[in-house]
Amino acid sequence: MEDLAEFARLLDILGNRNRRRIIGLLRQKPCFVTEISETLMISPKAVIEHLQLMEREDILSCQIDDRRRKYYYLANDILIDVTLRSLQSSLEKPDDSGRDEENERTRQAVVMLAKMIQAHDQLVDHLEQLNHDVDTKLADLARNHNNLFRSERELSVAVALSHEPLTRDELQEATGCSPDELELILAEFVKRGIVSRAKNRIILRGAHADESQ
Repeated sequence: MEDLAEFARLLDILGNRNRRRIIGLLRQKPCFVTEISETLMISPKAVIEHLQLMEREDILSCQIDDRRRKYYYLANDILIDVTLRSLQSSLEKPDDSGRDEENERTRQAVVMLAKMIQAHDQLVDHLEQLNHDVDTKLADLARNHNNLFRSERELSVAVALSHEPLTRDELQEATGCSPDELELILAEFVKRGIVSRAKNRIILRGAHADESQ
């Protein structure tokens, strides 16, 4: 029973596509939250939630580097072997008319699958173009960050807030900034009109208009 419960829990974890993508990325190399967020195009807040869940399950672990940044790596990989077995029906085989009806249902199902795959491929093409545009804009910011930002940390804070408003703790986790360093950056951003504070969240002004009201 314990093995069955463990198997069910692992299936729940792998049932989320983004968690599978994160595991796949960490199989290649350890990553910071910002690396995962930017590579997989997932908001830092969602990345942190997935990482914390998998860390509690001993799938991931983390370490702090010399710059006090937290990076994650696979502590235990997940390998599940699922085998499909054909069950022999005890019922009599259907006659030809039943087989024709079944063939028609199969044909309709295949046609529907083909349409879904085509729609998926179109979405992937659009997503790849968006990823390219995002990479281009990030590269542009990186080239000119001396004119726009005083440091790479300021740039990382701006990128993290581009996804969605975050609390100070979430922003600190996403960027690896120390509390004092983050407070200085936020104070400068508020002064320059780049961000605003609403309740307990920091908002990138102009990027989340509905959040600032």
